[in-house]
Amino acid sequence: MSNDGGGTSPKGRLIGGRYRLVERIGSGGMGTVWRAHDELVDREVAVKQPRLPGDPEAEAHQRASHRLYREARAAARVDHPAAVSIHDVVVEDGLPWIVMELVRGESLHEVLRRGPVDPAETARIGLAVLGALRAAHAVGIVHRDVKPANVLLGSHGRVVLTDFGIAHVQGEESLTVSGEFVGSIDFVAPERMSGRGAGPSSDLWSLGVLLYAAVEGEPPFRRTTLESTLAAILSFDPPEPKQAGPLGPLITGLLGKDPDLRPDAEEAAKILEAAAEGWPVPPLSEPQAQQVPDRIRELGEDSGTVRLRDAGPDLKPERKPELRPEPKPALASERRSDLDRDPDRAPVPGPDTTFVPTTAPPRPHLLRRPLPAALLGAALVGGAWFGISYVLAEPEPIAVREPTYTSAPLRPAETDIADEPWEKHTEKAMNATLSVPSRYQEDHRQGSATDQPRMVIYGDGDIELRLSVWDNPSVSAMGRAYQVKTAWAAQDEAETRITETSLQGLSAYQADTTYDDDGSSPSRVMQVIVSTDDGRLYELRVDMPKGTTQEKEGMALFKEARDRLVIGKG
Repeated sequence: MSNDGGGTSPKGRLIGGRYRLVERIGSGGMGTVWRAHDELVDREVAVKQPRLPGDPEAEAHQRASHRLYREARAAARVDHPAAVSIHDVVVEDGLPWIVMELVRGESLHEVLRRGPVDPAETARIGLAVLGALRAAHAVGIVHRDVKPANVLLGSHGRVVLTDFGIAHVQGEESLTVSGEFVGSIDFVAPERMSGRGAGPSSDLWSLGVLLYAAVEGEPPFRRTTLESTLAAILSFDPPEPKQAGPLGPLITGLLGKDPDLRPDAEEAAKILEAAAEGWPVPPLSEPQAQQVPDRIRELGEDSGTVRLRDAGPDLKPERKPELRPEPKPALASERRSDLDRDPDRAPVPGPDTTFVPTTAPPRPHLLRRPLPAALLGAALVGGAWFGISYVLAEPEPIAVREPTYTSAPLRPAETDIADEPWEKHTEKAMNATLSVPSRYQEDHRQGSATDQPRMVIYGDGDIELRLSVWDNPSVSAMGRAYQVKTAWAAQDEAETRITETSLQGLSAYQADTTYDDDGSSPSRVMQVIVSTDDGRLYELRVDMPKGTTQEKEGMALFKEARDRLVIGKG
């Protein structure tokens, strides 16, 4: 049975006994769209051919099939001239082919390749898209993929919003599972990335990005890397639109980080209508509170970007009380910055700081700290953006091999760490028991049921051992491994090797990363990641200097702590 809905050359195939495939006119993450001829009523239609992964009996294949059915149901429930009309759903080889109206014209994405659109036309397009979204929201549907490629500009000035394939239908089970992220990253609202889910206001945020892209020619948060784009969406205000005219205040308001403070659909419609018709544009109502984004400044910058002046007093971070044990001799982790110690507290310059360097500033030291919890932690708790079905970029195949420490045994250090006294630490909240050499002291602890991940760190000198646990992750162990690899790839001189292994009889993935942050102090990070049957995701990690006796101790520590770790019995 074919997984693409037919043979190797579907052109000319008759679907459902009446729809003859004529010409391929587009494709997306869930399938290919064909121009077809309805031989029963003699008209042209568009037919979406499913593109489904894997074995037809596999869960992923069936889940994707269900998503296509849901696309048809969702779109058929939306009654608006700017929403694509669904004519039929035909089952061929057990797969649903969606038959819809054929909109003659081009997408807004194609139009923007030729340059920006003027504010009045942008307002007209935005008003139509907003109308379709309001009709969808009225029947409990959130589109979740509003972008120029899904906005078709037809004849007689018609605007049509298409592709409800990843829409969230209230009252139905979500089809997004561990290791999946659906949507185009430039247009995804920050609350979806920070684990708060999608609501009607998320569609309005995406509409704001679409309006910005239309008048300026490109989305406001696009960066040269995936990591910096994600961080910019979470952490940065958009650049001030320079060609938006009367739409400027509305666009800025829609792009607010707090969904509760964005303009609502009714207010947006009034402004768009006025701008489209050339009427006086009503002022945007003031939000009830100042919108202060959660800034992860260093990640939101492209490599080599120089910021000449701080953006203002709203950047000053709120300090949280330190969670530390009684004073003890300074460890390496105590000598690092606050962000090293707590990913949730990222220090930024004060409001009066002026910085005019002659060369680009050095890259931030990220590998001795994970990406901030607002970014990576949220990816695991909410909608994950990395993993098995990585829609933005396919991951390279995993090289299945034994971990390096088993194929090349380490020469023991002067003191074999395995023979030292070890202590067992029962972590009830983590449902785990972590064993640590007695001379390693607890350096940091964070997390709770509502603040993920739970984490505990032990250190001795420049070597650090940490255990992290996510109670309800939305990414698999494999997905987390590639999430780690992608994060490390943003660093200079960083290389990460992923290997498949096992832990306590469970499938696991190991990441071995080496990097040289400043050109003089190379480091190594070992991580093993495993998902348990009760749905938790565990990550054991050891940071160590590279090329010294401490690397040998760190590798031995990783092996012993890994072998002694007990999960599911905390």
